[in-house]
Formats: sequence, structure tokens, C-alpha cells
Amino acid sequence: MKPFTTWILIANGARARVLEHKGLGSGVSAIKGMDYSQIALSSSEIMSDKPGRAFSTAGTSRSAMQSPTDPVAKREADFAQMLADVLDDKFSKKAFDRLVIFAAPKAMGDIRDALSEATKTAVLAEIPKDLTKVPNDEIDKHLKDVMVV
Repeated sequence: MKPFTTWILIANGARARVLEHKGLGSGVSAIKGMDYSQIALSSSEIMSDKPGRAFSTAGTSRSAMQSPTDPVAKREADFAQMLADVLDDKFSKKAFDRLVIFAAPKAMGDIRDALSEATKTAVLAEIPKDLTKVPNDEIDKHLKDVMVV
């Protein structure tokens, strides 16, 4: 029987990497070319202008207009969408059988929302932890409750 190929996505709102597990005793290894990052920027760095001003409906006073979306949250959601698109493409090409996701809680929600229904069927576990700073050779310690490495 062919062993399951399990991919482990480790992500937050700005960084991600994918590791692979090819069966009992094989451990986990990084997949070449599956490291992603974007420069973390604050709202003030994303939005170069001050918010606009609007007149009040009553009187002559003016107040600052609120941005309709949080630019940092939008940027992180776009990053999660890009990750989901890559995973959807690779799953459709049968690159992996199962998927384990370790992600910061906000990123986890963004990734979950962005994954296709087909790829969601491959999700073995979702663990809301940011392990992006944990070295690859220590990831197996975090997998012990999910699967045998």
C-alpha cells in the first residue's frame, strides 16, 4: 500500500512554508520552492495619505473619514488567498494526499475561507499556532498529537 503524502503548511499573515511527510519514519522535510513571504507593513506604511475629510450631515463641522477596510487585514487575506490557490493547484495535481495546517489564528481563518472545497477534504488537522519561527527539525514535536512521524 502506498504511504500517504502529507503536506504541513506553517503560516502566519506574512510568512509561510510547506513541509512534507512521506510515511512512517520519514520525518518531515522542506519542499523546495514552497517558502513564501511578504514584507510586514503597518497601516501607515500601506496608506500613504491621511484619511479624507467629510462635512457632517448637520452643521458645518468636518470629520475624518474611516477607511472601509483595514489595509493590513486585507493584505494578510490576499496572502492567505495566494497560499490557498497554490495548495488547491498542487492538490488537484495529486502532489499530496493530506494537509495539516499550523497557522496563527487570524491566518487560519483566512486560509480556511480561501481553500477550495476539494482541498478542504484533504485537511487532516488545523492547529491555530504560529510556528513560523520554529526550525523544520522541531516541527515533528508539534505533530505528535496529529499523526505519527
